[in-house]
Amino acid sequence: MRKVLLISGLAAGVLLLAIGAGVFFVVFGPNTGAYDEARGVKIPRNADFDAVTDSLEAAGILGSRSTFEFVGRVTGWAGQVKAGYYEIESGASNYRILDTIRKGLQTPIRLTIPPGTRPDVMAAVAGNVMAFTAEEFLNALEDSSLARRLGTDAAHLFGFMMPETYSFYWLTDAPTIVARIKESFDTLYENELAAGASSLNLNREEVVRLASIVEWETGIPEEKPIVAGVYLNRLRIGMPLQADPTIQFAVIQREGQKRRLLYADYRLDSPFNTYLFAGLPPAPITNPSPSSLRAVASPDRHDYLYFVARGDGSHTFSRTFEEHRRAAAEYRTLMEQRRAQQSATAP
Repeated sequence: MRKVLLISGLAAGVLLLAIGAGVFFVVFGPNTGAYDEARGVKIPRNADFDAVTDSLEAAGILGSRSTFEFVGRVTGWAGQVKAGYYEIESGASNYRILDTIRKGLQTPIRLTIPPGTRPDVMAAVAGNVMAFTAEEFLNALEDSSLARRLGTDAAHLFGFMMPETYSFYWLTDAPTIVARIKESFDTLYENELAAGASSLNLNREEVVRLASIVEWETGIPEEKPIVAGVYLNRLRIGMPLQADPTIQFAVIQREGQKRRLLYADYRLDSPFNTYLFAGLPPAPITNPSPSSLRAVASPDRHDYLYFVARGDGSHTFSRTFEEHRRAAAEYRTLMEQRRAQQSATAP
């Protein structure tokens, strides 16, 4: 009898150990699919535990939904999940996943602001990455009170949205993002641009306005300081900027998109028409990249007053109008030759 009791006790002990080991594995053993890079899941505000589990499952993260739900409900952590974006490594346990989400240990989102863009495009990019909508981002860019708090006005705020890759938490609101990007611009300006701008008698807004023209004028970094120097030379002698990008901006304002400029466009009655109105335009036409900002603050010193495209993305720079006329004629001839070749090879 004593032997039977001993065997029964041993069996019960083994069973308890097996149950304990099973529970331990359910809690601390891996419960994800097999994948190489960490997978992300976005949990919106006010999501309940079932919705969180659905999201984890849809993201291909959970290996076993039932064990995840079991651990969440037994521990009480099912009622503590927090909204946000989380990346979960392959092999994470139910404990690790739940502990991450209940503590709100979010993974930052990378938001890349494109250079030389338009507010609606930038808003679409931000709205596609962050939790807010494109409309909310546009509203922040147009918020005059926010602009004042950031030391500028609503007309210039978009120009300060410096193209870089930033890290934000997914639930960060649009005004906060706009403010942080403006602060990044301010840091760059004070550290690298302020002294040069001051020597040219340019303030912060003027630097951004001119840099926005340079941004659309050339995509070749080495040319940007030369182009900036041309426009600064024109400003210095009171010559109109005559910048085609400002005409293009006026067209976009009227028609909503870019197109090939026509002769009639140069007579558009717009404050951005730098053929009709002297000086800088009243606001930036786009958000300039750091290379364009640096070009304006540290331009090349030269005597050029004109430049014209070469047809390969670069430009020919001239000191006199006569030189410019010859370069422009060469460009027109090149374009006529290209059109003739296209017509000859067209089916």
